Amino acid sequence: MLVPAAALADMKVARGIRAAAIALLALATSPVLCAQWMGHQTGCYAPSITANPNRPTVANPADITQYGVLELEYGWDRTSLGAGAHVTELEGLLKFGLLCDIELRWTMTNYLWQSPSAGNQSGTGDNWFGPQVRFYRQTAHVPTLALNYAVKAPTASSSKGLGSGLVDHSVTFLASKDIKKIHFDFNATSFWIGKPAGSGFDQNFQINLAFSRTIKGRLGFTGEFYGNTELNPATPGFASTLWAPTFAVTPRLIIDAGIEIGLSRGAPQQHFFVGITYAIANLYSATHPRRNNSNFSSVAK
Repeated sequence: MLVPAAALADMKVARGIRAAAIALLALATSPVLCAQWMGHQTGCYAPSITANPNRPTVANPADITQYGVLELEYGWDRTSLGAGAHVTELEGLLKFGLLCDIELRWTMTNYLWQSPSAGNQSGTGDNWFGPQVRFYRQTAHVPTLALNYAVKAPTASSSKGLGSGLVDHSVTFLASKDIKKIHFDFNATSFWIGKPAGSGFDQNFQINLAFSRTIKGRLGFTGEFYGNTELNPATPGFASTLWAPTFAVTPRLIIDAGIEIGLSRGAPQQHFFVGITYAIANLYSATHPRRNNSNFSSVAK
């Protein structure tokens, strides 16, 4: 039986995704690898708990949550779709610093509401799961480098039009660097989005460049430029920009609020958001004595 060339290409993509996912998940969760790696987790504890915000930008930092720390990000978003239509979301990100250089991530959309002109539906959104592995820490001339894999659990209702009902995948290369007093985050992501009709995936890419700086004391500012390539004829590419002030209530609690403005057709026209990042606790501190911190290195976003 002959298999169409397009189907063969989709099968190769699917195999590639599975291979990448298995490799990253094995690295992050294998008892044997974890046991071996735990023996090298010296100098991982930070002197104190400090939040490592991924929000409000679309880009994420290459540096991960501190070793043993459970951290939550949560926020409210409202995106204008034009012609009076808008979508409101309550979404979050739960992160755990499993090892010195491995973070486990759960991105959630707990509530999604469409205005009457956008469909007038509401319910739970999708969930994404996956690890982030930092493989190089920042030096004088080289940024922190990491890889991130995520798979979407299609928990949003497809019958209501809140989601596709299909599994999606993403693989991201991340680089972060401090230059003078400005912190930069660069992301390059490949998405494999399940096709609504038929098997296989549509693929597109996203490029992000975000920057942040302390303005004075605990007040900071962050901005970002990013864009997506075309996914398919119904989903064109776009470019957008995001701007937000941030405020560190404590080193463990950061609040943010801002706006995203589309720069091209197909981009969000106006996207307002407000949220928090909170480093909850170090789950290892009660069971693992703090080791020498002389080798600890962390670059906060």
